[in-house]
Amino acid sequence: MGSAGDVQALVTDPKLVEERRGQIVRAAVKLFSEDGYYTTTIQQIARQAGVSTGLIYQYFRDKDDILFLSLKMVLDSYENEIPTQLAGVEHPVERLCVAVWAYCHIVDGLREATVLAYRSTKSLRPDRRVLIKDAESRTNRLIEQCLHACVAGGYMQPLNEYLASYQLVMYAHSWALKHWVLREHYLLESYIGEGIKLMIEPFLTAKGRRGLAGVAQRTAAFSSESLIAESKSKAAESPARRRKRPRAVAA
Repeated sequence: MGSAGDVQALVTDPKLVEERRGQIVRAAVKLFSEDGYYTTTIQQIARQAGVSTGLIYQYFRDKDDILFLSLKMVLDSYENEIPTQLAGVEHPVERLCVAVWAYCHIVDGLREATVLAYRSTKSLRPDRRVLIKDAESRTNRLIEQCLHACVAGGYMQPLNEYLASYQLVMYAHSWALKHWVLREHYLLESYIGEGIKLMIEPFLTAKGRRGLAGVAQRTAAFSSESLIAESKSKAAESPARRRKRPRAVAA
């Protein structure tokens, strides 16, 4: 057996491995979420993915491999996409808000997999649970670093940065965990705006509030009032939400 993070494939073409594994993982996430990890079989995953059972074993050794890659997909998205969204964003308050914005958008695109992570991480082999925990901690540290920069720069009042980072992460996850009810009241952008209002604005200093005002002026993405109005005007539109990156505020 290889290391905990190894998922071996018999196929050697990297592009084909990536494509097929993505196809199989998407099918597995749907079934794991609907029917549970333990009751879902490899045969059911194969049918859902539109492939043969034998083909799955060309790309995965067992069901634990599939679950591990399903959860890793979510955490890799956090680790890769949040820094991409932060590139070129200098103002500490803006960086914090954009990090939360990006986190919520990633969760929105991976709602089933996010819920699966809560339900089924404990079903992994112990060594793989450690890897998932470590990856999650790295993402949380990114949010914590954004908070620290705000506090150190005098943009936020002193607070427990560690616990505050987890509160922001849990708020993002709640969009998936409680989507069945939240979607009745909010579009994603208005949900993000309310989160900024509840968990960031109260801790901002006067200097920090000026920075937040700049974010709202440039993006209109974190103004709760404008977002609520936007939600009402778009209530009859398709639930599909376009992902627009906020423009950077000059430091």
